[in-house]
Amino acid sequence: MKKIFFIASAFLFVSIISFGQNVEFKAANFKDDKEGLKKATDAIKKGDEFFTIANEALFVVQSPGFNYQLALKEYLIAQKFNPNNAEINFKIGVCHANSTDPFKCIEFLKKAQTLDPACDPFLNYYIGYAFQLEEKFDDALKSYQAFEDGYKKADNFSKFVAQHKGECKLAKTAVGNPIRAWVDNIPELNSPNDDIAPSISTDGAEIVLTSNRSNGHTANIVGGYDNDIYSSTLRDGKWAKPQALKGTVNSTGDDVSNNLSYDGTKMLLHRDVNGQTDIFESKLVGLTWTDPTPLHFQISSTKANERYASYSSDGWSIFFARDNDSRENGYDLMYSAMQSKIQKDYMAAAMLGTCNSKFDDGPVYLHLDGETMYIASQGTGSIGGYDIFVSEKVAGQWSKPVNLGYPINTPYDDFFFASTANGKFAYISSNRAGGSGGYDIYKVTFWGPEKAPITDMEDYLLASRAQPMKDAQVEGTVEVNKKSFTVFKGITIDAITKKPVEASIEITDNTTGKVIETFVTNSATGKFIITLASGKNYGIAVKAEKYLFHSENFDIPIGAADNLVNKEIELKNIAIGSKIALRNIFFDIGKATLRAESNAELERLVKLMKDVPSLKIEISGHTDNTGSATLNETLSQSRAEAVVKHLISKGIAENRMSAKGYGSSKPVTSNNTEDGRQQNRRTEFEIKGN
Repeated sequence: MKKIFFIASAFLFVSIISFGQNVEFKAANFKDDKEGLKKATDAIKKGDEFFTIANEALFVVQSPGFNYQLALKEYLIAQKFNPNNAEINFKIGVCHANSTDPFKCIEFLKKAQTLDPACDPFLNYYIGYAFQLEEKFDDALKSYQAFEDGYKKADNFSKFVAQHKGECKLAKTAVGNPIRAWVDNIPELNSPNDDIAPSISTDGAEIVLTSNRSNGHTANIVGGYDNDIYSSTLRDGKWAKPQALKGTVNSTGDDVSNNLSYDGTKMLLHRDVNGQTDIFESKLVGLTWTDPTPLHFQISSTKANERYASYSSDGWSIFFARDNDSRENGYDLMYSAMQSKIQKDYMAAAMLGTCNSKFDDGPVYLHLDGETMYIASQGTGSIGGYDIFVSEKVAGQWSKPVNLGYPINTPYDDFFFASTANGKFAYISSNRAGGSGGYDIYKVTFWGPEKAPITDMEDYLLASRAQPMKDAQVEGTVEVNKKSFTVFKGITIDAITKKPVEASIEITDNTTGKVIETFVTNSATGKFIITLASGKNYGIAVKAEKYLFHSENFDIPIGAADNLVNKEIELKNIAIGSKIALRNIFFDIGKATLRAESNAELERLVKLMKDVPSLKIEISGHTDNTGSATLNETLSQSRAEAVVKHLISKGIAENRMSAKGYGSSKPVTSNNTEDGRQQNRRTEFEIKGN
């Protein structure tokens, strides 16, 4: 049987010589320290109990829990007493291989092989894994084949061997043909413990993550700490030290962030309650996060464990991973859609068919374009451990996931994925070698398509989304959609005191008059963030109690480049003398005919007049300085009167309003530019009485 472990006679000769160096845990070898031997053998016996449980769980694609860590603690006692035993080095290697620091397994497994290459039937399997981590894929394939040749049991462990062999073959191609991206560790976010589950705001300025770093709670049975959820803000290009979220979102158990909503006001997370893992939701109120509440029973069921949930871009569905006792494939990806946003009843969860594998699938992340989904999976197409894949929605169906490629994916675990709105940057978690310890947070910068050589250096930081790698085992590549988005963010404040104001914001498609989104700014900070797709003209109305409403207009053409609008909105108290520009009132060119796109703005003005019946206002028309001053005054007067007539038709008393045309006499900015002239062409109202 020994011959299956050797590839050449020379290697056999060296191995036989080194075999004699193996020191057994026998009394004959430790005549002068019987007490030490007893402690070591007792530790091995205790460690073996945990080791067996862990291996059995791993075999059926279930979590081994703390069992490998508990076994490791005992084995290290024995290894300290006798460092030259092949079997104990092998078992320590296995424990490390199944930890969040797998690279630590390499030295122990290689030492076990040197001491006794026949110390365990699974040694070649794990030696293959050690070579795989070192990116020595040919050596890994030889070791896996040697294990397979000698492992003749009729069970399904062969699927693990086949999986690793497939990973090595794919990895050779992937490493040899890296995609155009940088992957950088972010030391200020990471700790010597596990830092996972990054979720980024759409503007890329705030990040939420999970860590089991020391948190002041009671340590667990292996001396570690439970997972808590933290946040950090990007300041001058550097991330601040993560701080635990304020509020009651963190408990004394494991709380794992899953997905931050696109506007940053809600968060999905999962936690274990009495042995049951379910998905919860917490909301940001002011500066604190609310006590998480479990999702609808169709998602957080009582019959299975659920984790790693993600919001859909339209707000109708939740995507997540579920583990049923009836399955042997670990966690599968599923989704459930709401029947009504008012009642928030969800339909029975359905499988994401082509997106699942025979191994654990999830986390999952839905890009806000609604057509791109990123999946972490150990399944077919992985180049080692968890890899990140991308699937595209085609004709209403999700395509077969495609590996994002190297260096995003490595032979280590690379999972979780959170993208900025423009898709140029993403954040992942990985336990690749060279980090701070355990899993770390990494930033991915996509370079975009290769450019033709030129004499000057190219700025590769101005990048696009990566092209998925090609592979013979994957049915073609999925070209990720590149939709344009404008991230509209800002703060609502009092125009006089400059203090934050909680306000309601309404986004309207001016062409159809349809309200696209309504939300409330943060009560403590006044902050808000939303993304807008290209190809539309938007009206943005901001309302707060006792304040004049504020309006903005954005025209985002089709194919517009991704950009960020950061707006400080000053709200004015409803006091005599307050003025506001009605930016979403439109007239035909050179005429006083109100266009249909003005209806939403006019309705808001009607509502204000009805809500505050004591208000008396002046509607004023203004032009730029182009053309005759007399004609400008006449046109502006006619337009002001047109607005007044519209308000009268909606039931507003005529004696509460006056119309005045000022022509170009009251510009708000210079008329020397087209943008300035556009700002000067406006309709305003001023409060004359209240």
